[in-house]
This record gives sequence, structure tokens and C-alpha cells, in this order.
Amino acid sequence: MSWKPWLVEGSQLKYRGIVEAIEADLKEGHIQPGDRLPPQRTIAEVLGVDLTTVTRAFNEARRRGLVEANAGRGTFIRRRIDDGRMLGLGSPPAVDLSMNIPPQPTSANLKRLIPETVANLLSEEHGMLHLHYQESTGSDTDRAAAATWLGRRINQVRPSSIVLASGAQSALFAICECVLAAGDTIAAGCVTYPGLKAVAQQRGFALYPLAMDDKGIVPQSFEACCLKRPPKALYVIPSIDNPTTATLPEERRREIVAIARRYGVTIIEDDPYSALQFEPLAPLAALAPELTWHIATLSKCATPALRIAYVVAPGAAQAMRLAGVIRAVNLMVPPINAAVASRWISTGIVDDLTVAIRDENIARQRLAKTVLGDANIAADRCGHHIWLKMPVHWRAADFADHAGRSGISVVPSSAFATGTEEPEALRLSLGVAPDRESLVEALKQVATIISQPAVAVKAIV
Repeated sequence: MSWKPWLVEGSQLKYRGIVEAIEADLKEGHIQPGDRLPPQRTIAEVLGVDLTTVTRAFNEARRRGLVEANAGRGTFIRRRIDDGRMLGLGSPPAVDLSMNIPPQPTSANLKRLIPETVANLLSEEHGMLHLHYQESTGSDTDRAAAATWLGRRINQVRPSSIVLASGAQSALFAICECVLAAGDTIAAGCVTYPGLKAVAQQRGFALYPLAMDDKGIVPQSFEACCLKRPPKALYVIPSIDNPTTATLPEERRREIVAIARRYGVTIIEDDPYSALQFEPLAPLAALAPELTWHIATLSKCATPALRIAYVVAPGAAQAMRLAGVIRAVNLMVPPINAAVASRWISTGIVDDLTVAIRDENIARQRLAKTVLGDANIAADRCGHHIWLKMPVHWRAADFADHAGRSGISVVPSSAFATGTEEPEALRLSLGVAPDRESLVEALKQVATIISQPAVAVKAIV
């Protein structure tokens, strides 16, 4: 018997909805111990979610003792449910190295800062207007604040070209709706943000994988794509790429812009990490404003809780088109969240949070380098993830499965691959661990698994 994928309605997080669905089907007898689960990619396609969500669900199901992975054969139901409780309570606690969120330094004190800011905003004259409906572009005040923040990186950015979105993923979906049609091609790195893959799958876009090296997308590969199969858009994460951590040098940025101009390719620039860098390079939107849709979010440099992203469109007319898509999808961003973000920008709190997160990232990156020793990793000291390249005796998928059984949740390269070929690597996110001690313990387990021969590991499963 094979499990038929579904999601439990009402779950706060999709990956938990998958796990709860497996648990519910076990309780109802729809699946039995020994039944095989469909491949992760199949579940992602059926449920319309990205592969990282399914990977996280499998890791959580393993932690709860619901399933077990058998290298080379797949994932199977392992435990029975008895009186509503799961067996295998001795399973190791999960340490999440899969979710790419920033750390929350104690100095940031978000527990106090968020309610205090909300209270101050609502207590002001006309403060209750922050609880009303607003324009789908975002209010004039919020767009002006965004222009102030973005103006440090993009010269002469105008509020009329800015649209607020409920996070970068929402912004990416809306931009694709504006500039692409079903069947169109998006060029992107051979490994890239899984959220782009999810949008492409949902809307019927084709992904064209571009060659990458330690500096990011290779311009010659982009031009070869334009000659062979002209894409409608290029998707790029220019700084601290997710997952490879590469930052495009200025010369390469100019080459990519020149190619895009030559072939009339729209650029979708997803730039969540450059705010963390000490001296960020000029974004593509500053080099080719007429071609580029620039996405900037507070999720990586302040907190993902606000769900606020800013889109710089090529012009005011394109901004209004984007606002029309946002209006159809979710009407507007939460006005109180946008007001909090604007207040933090105007008072310098966003800058303080960014510095605190960057300092914590630097400390965690230093720990990762020390604990992982000679492991082949790519990293940016200001970022909160690393790209761990597998030694020859390990496949990334097998490593992720084994790490999951040890209570460590990681994301293999298959989650990021845009083509049939993928590097054998993992993304390890350093920010979600609640403290440095927990992170060190998790990384020690990763280092231990790396040092073990994969054959020996399979033999003891």
C-alpha cells in the first residue's frame, strides 16, 4: 500500500500538515507499518508545495518515530500509534538546520520590541488607521520609508515604483504573474531558491539551468541560453546566493546586465541578503533599472515575522500592474506590519537589528568552520547558511536521510536543482538553532556523519 498525500487543514505550517496527515492515516488504518511513502518529489508535486517543505516533513516524521528511511529503497512507515501516542519516544530531539531564517540575538529583544512598537503606533493620533484596509501598493508613508531604505543601494529609487508585498515569496509569485505566461522560460542557476521552483511548477513555467561557479551564475552560460532558447526572464540572487553563498562580482553583474539588454530579457533580482554585508555591491536594479524587478525583504536582516518585502518595479506603470496582481491574490500587506517596518526604518531599528544579526552570523560561521574542520564548505561570513559539498563516499540524499535519523534536519541539493544534474551538496542553515551551544552540538553530529563511510552507515540502518 502506498500513502496518498494530503494536508491536514488548519496546520500552521505546511510541513506539519503533511506529518499530521501521515499520523492521521496511521490511526485510521489507511496505512500500515511497512508501507512505502511516495518519493518526496512526487508528494511535492501532488500537494503543490516546494521540495524543502516535504524534506522537512520527512525529517519531522522520522523524529516522531513514524517513518524510517532505507538507503536505495525509499521511506517506509515504521511505528504504530497506540492510544493516540506515538511509540519511539526515545527519538533524538530535532535540531533544524533546514530553515534559512536569521538568528535572533538576545540584544535584538524582539519579544519586547514588537509589542512596544505596535502599542506606540496605535496610541498615536489616527493610529487606529493602521488597522484599516489600505492600497494594494502600500501606503504612501510606507512606500516613502521603503525608498529611504532602498535608496542606499539603488540611486534615485522613487516611491511610485515601489510596491509592498507579504514577503519575498509573495512578491516573486506576483512578479512572475506580471511578466510571464504559461510555457515561458525562466533562466536561473543550476541550483536556486526552491520558492522559484514552486512558482514555476504552479504556473507552468520552464526552468533553464545555468552553469555556476564559486562566483555565481556564469555569464557565458546565460548568453548560450539566450542563443539557444531565449528566456523571458532571468532569476538571480546576486549576493550570498541561496544555496551556494556566492556573491556575483561587479564585473560579472555588468556582463549579465549587458547580455540581458542585448536579448531583451527581464531580470528578477531577489536580494534578501545584501543588507547583511559590510560593503554590498550595486544591485542589478541600479545597473539596469529599466529591465529589473528588484525584491528586498526584511525577513533575513530583521525578522521574517513581519512578512514585509519591497519590490522596485522598472517604473510606476509596472508597479501598478504588480499591485493589481497583489490585490487579486491577498489584497494588501497587513497595514500594522508595514507600519512597524516603516517605524523601524525611520528610527534606525532596522539597522540595529541588521548589525545584531550580522554579528551573530559571523560568530556562528566561525563556529561552523571550527567544528566542520576540513569539510568542503562555501560560506559568506555575514550570511546564515553554508553550502556543504559532499565527500566522494556520500550522496547528498543519503546523508540527509541519515542526518534525519540522528535528529538533524538538513536540505540536500535536490531541493534546489533546476535541471537533471545536481551537485552532491547540502545547505546547512545556522540561524534557527536557539543558541550557539545547540548549533555546535548539531554541527558535531554532522561532522561525525561526514567522517563515516557511507557503506558502513547503510550497514547499521
